[in-house]
Order: sequence, then structure tokens, then C-alpha cells
Amino acid sequence: MKEQFRQHIEKISPVSDAAFDYVYSFFKPKKIRKNSIIISSGDLVSHEYWVFKGCLKASYILEDGKEKIIRFAVEDWWVSDYDAYFKNNPATLSIQALEDCEVLALSFQDREKLCKEFPEISYFFRKKIEAAYSAFQRRLVSMLSNDAKEHYEIFVQQYPMLIERLPKSIIASYLGITRETLSRISNAAL
Repeated sequence: MKEQFRQHIEKISPVSDAAFDYVYSFFKPKKIRKNSIIISSGDLVSHEYWVFKGCLKASYILEDGKEKIIRFAVEDWWVSDYDAYFKNNPATLSIQALEDCEVLALSFQDREKLCKEFPEISYFFRKKIEAAYSAFQRRLVSMLSNDAKEHYEIFVQQYPMLIERLPKSIIASYLGITRETLSRISNAAL
């Protein structure tokens, strides 16, 4: 896990051996069993997670009890309820493992410390946030301007690794459509 995490960082910002060893010491490895919830709505959120192995979902539960999946996190992705993590607000999202997972957890205080001490780590996190914000904006624009078929086509194009990995009900929730609609669209695409 350590070497893969270093490669992940160095795709954006090279670090010396000594600096990386120090930075890595702040990350706590965790194993998360399938269906376990690591953040529940209402929790105070003290950690963000880098996914080494597995898949998690971040979702929001509507007043009527329906779940709306906001995003996924698979290998090499980061996940948390970032409004809660950065602002010390109660979580509005729940984060649950869809598969057995291995992650590295970083507390907000440790993240701040590392960013102050290492400009290259601060740069790394800034680039990750920029990429996440851009992806979120593209998803929002797509949701506002495309129909269900186009949402599915974009999902398949952007996340082909998730099509076989996730149940159709989970993908449908992410796309904001019913499972039946997803089946009809995916069967027509074949």
C-alpha cells in the first residue's frame, strides 16, 4: 500500500524519501468490511480516506427515505463528507463500503500540519481538490442538461470499471433513475 500511495502522490508532486516517510506516518491504514458505514449523517467528520482497495459510496437520504448517491470512491480516489471535514459541520452524507476496502485515513489536523510543513503536499492536495471540483461541476451540468440515456452513456464512458463492479440498483441511484429505466437503457445500448 505504501508504494502505491507514493506513486499516487508523485503523479502530481514529487517528494523526497525522507519527506514521504514522514508524510506517510500521518496516514492510518484501515480495513473496512463490505456494507460498513464509516460516516453517518449527523456525525462529526475528522478524517478523509484514500482508497487503496475496494469501493465506497457517498450518499444522501431524502426525507422520504430514498437514497441519492452523490459519488463513488474506488482505488486511488479520495472520499469524505468534505463540508463536514473542512468546516467542522455535522455530516450530511453517509459513506458506506460497497466492497471490502482498505483505506488510508488522514485527520483534518494532520492534513493541515502536512500542508504547512511541505509545499509539495499542499500543492498535491490543492490539485486533488481542483480535479474533484471540476468533476463535480461536470456532473452537475450533465444532470441538469442531459436525459437518462445520456447520463448512462457518460457514466459508462467515464467509469467503465464500475459497470461490472456495481449492482444496477446502485448505478441507477447514482444516475437519478429507476433500476427499470437503467435496464431498458443498458439493454438498448448493447
